[in-house]
Amino acid sequence: MNPKDNFIEEMKARTKKFAVDVILFCDTLKESKGSSVISYQLIKSATSTGANYRAACRGRSQSEFFSKICIVVEESDESVYWLEVIKDANLSGNPEESTRLLNEATELSKIMTKSKDTTYRNMNQKN
Repeated sequence: MNPKDNFIEEMKARTKKFAVDVILFCDTLKESKGSSVISYQLIKSATSTGANYRAACRGRSQSEFFSKICIVVEESDESVYWLEVIKDANLSGNPEESTRLLNEATELSKIMTKSKDTTYRNMNQKN
């Protein structure tokens, strides 16, 4: 397998692990109306990050990849937002896991943004 294929497989595994970790984390949040709404939104954005990354990797063209990776950037950034809200509202009984997930969401968001920007640049150099 070449380095690009290795990276893609690693990111597929990493985004899936992030989704599973978020689901498990949300099950540990303090019981409240707020945590129920926020955990629903966080689970949606975290699972969508991985699902749309996989879809992007299956894109039939560079423009299709770009379209999907833009969604991944939005969803990963939304995950950052919800994890910040959880932290700021003190909804987690496990601050270490909250911080770890926030760091992972931030890293994923940065990686996906870089991929989006590179793809955009490459698409515009061809025109």
